Amino acid sequence: MSTPVTGSVPPDHHPARDRDPRSESGSSVARGQISHPQLHPGLEDERTTGSPVLEEAVLSVRDLNIVYEVGDGVHAVKDASFTLRRGEILGLAGESGCGKTTLAYGLNQLHRPPARIIDGSVVFHDRDDGRDVDVLALEGPQLRTFRWSKVAMVFQGAMNSLNPVLNVRTQLEDVLTTHRPQLSREDRRRRCGELLELVGVERSRISAFPHELSGGMRQRVMIAMALALDPQLMIMDEPTTALDVVVQREILQEVLRLRQELGFAVVFITHDLPLLLEISDRIAVMKAGRIVELDTAENLYFEPTSSYTRRLLGSFPSLTGETGDFVRAGFGEADPPAGGDDAGRTASPDQEEAG
Repeated sequence: MSTPVTGSVPPDHHPARDRDPRSESGSSVARGQISHPQLHPGLEDERTTGSPVLEEAVLSVRDLNIVYEVGDGVHAVKDASFTLRRGEILGLAGESGCGKTTLAYGLNQLHRPPARIIDGSVVFHDRDDGRDVDVLALEGPQLRTFRWSKVAMVFQGAMNSLNPVLNVRTQLEDVLTTHRPQLSREDRRRRCGELLELVGVERSRISAFPHELSGGMRQRVMIAMALALDPQLMIMDEPTTALDVVVQREILQEVLRLRQELGFAVVFITHDLPLLLEISDRIAVMKAGRIVELDTAENLYFEPTSSYTRRLLGSFPSLTGETGDFVRAGFGEADPPAGGDDAGRTASPDQEEAG
């Protein structure tokens, strides 16, 4: 039986940097004696208090390579490797077109031609029966069952994902009818009501059509649909895109609460790195199809090792100070960490500039 994390080194972590820079020299760090505030007290506390993260792995990805076979070919994901623990939120960040969604689709074989996985492995460690499942070897009915009952996905743009001519009840029941055919009609309807309440939507909205719901409510319905079969892993592809900041915060709090209650792991995809710093346990930064840095949110915030990560952090404007102060007050491109510009990062020095 797995035990909660109590300070041991997580997978893919840099042992030499397993510390909190905020503890150095009181409330300041050596670099300019700058005091770093907490990222966002509310969300950070919700993420770290009573964390459900376990040492046991739920997913292992090794040397995954994905290409789009068009023209001369596009190598969209290059040698991606990481291990995801149960209950962990892994943020996947990077600019548009860097391969985030392509990598996520590869985790449960959602690609369609011309996309093709040419190399690597994806192994799902099933908690229910203790088996290791070779995801890339699944096909037909086995793959269909795996995709929703073991690994669920919340797609980008709820209005585009929900069927506009079917009400919420019909779309939720469709999941249960397909994957739990033994359930009676009454059991299905009861479960649909429970799912809506679980994500903070009133049962009375179950007969509503997508256009009758707000953007936040549609996103909650998508999350409810993904939770219908109690998956062990949820992949969320920019679930807060096009939502205002108030609703975005509500959705993020909902995800953290559900993760705490149900214990599922999350791969959270977005180009918004400051958002990931608030909710993620670890963050993988992608550039040109490669994971150029993989570390805890705290280390990525205070001591990013990749020059690309530093540029990405510095690209976010500040409300009161210099560009990048919102994320890392006083840490500029001209001040690399000890050991070189890209010391300790996941990828090799030549990988970051590839592509």
